[in-house]
Amino acid sequence: MVKRKTAFKLRQAHRYLGLFIGIQFIMWTISGMYFSWTDLDEIHGDHFRKEVVKPATFSNLSGPGQILSGTPVNSLELKDIGGRAFYLVNGENLIDPKTGKERPDITPEEALRIAGQHMREDLEVSGIELIEETGKHHEYRSGALPAYVISYKEPSDLKAYVSVQDAAFNSVRHRDWRWFDFLWMTHTMDYEGRDDFNNLVLRIFSLMGLITVLSGFVLWYISSPSMRKLQKRFK
Repeated sequence: MVKRKTAFKLRQAHRYLGLFIGIQFIMWTISGMYFSWTDLDEIHGDHFRKEVVKPATFSNLSGPGQILSGTPVNSLELKDIGGRAFYLVNGENLIDPKTGKERPDITPEEALRIAGQHMREDLEVSGIELIEETGKHHEYRSGALPAYVISYKEPSDLKAYVSVQDAAFNSVRHRDWRWFDFLWMTHTMDYEGRDDFNNLVLRIFSLMGLITVLSGFVLWYISSPSMRKLQKRFK
């Protein structure tokens, strides 16, 4: 049998470990419940988007080989900006297929039209602004910059993001997404950037959680009357 002093120290360690990591255990449980009970399509803001986005069609365009002669190309995409066609070359440069000239960055009016192609028609715009940098906890932290932020008159503080350089409609953010993002941070325990699932804090707390559970099993074993009876039988 384990000595009484050793058992007392084990109980103390188990109690304080449980107290220390208990809050994090609660956050893991709450965030896990939230993730399992929510619709990811709604979190992504799909219910604010048009169900079908009809791509524009263009004709009489000059071939890329004609206007991009001598330019190394590793990717090419046809973009609709304000009802006009442009080639997005290498994910960076917007080229007019009629003149072969690079066009300047998109304007706020063009960003609104791009967002309007994707967002529901009943949504009313309340404002638009340009952002050139974001922090590690910003809701658009992984998106291309600079970008236009388009705000809508919605109780959920709805925003859409359109990249300036490549005219891409990148993301939709709203209240439920922000709650999801906050709980994701508490789940991964990456309190610096939110998205690193291999951070040191998570590893330490996972190890401490394992020790707490194992110490609970040991305490049950050494304090269980049934186990004492079994030990006496086999002596």
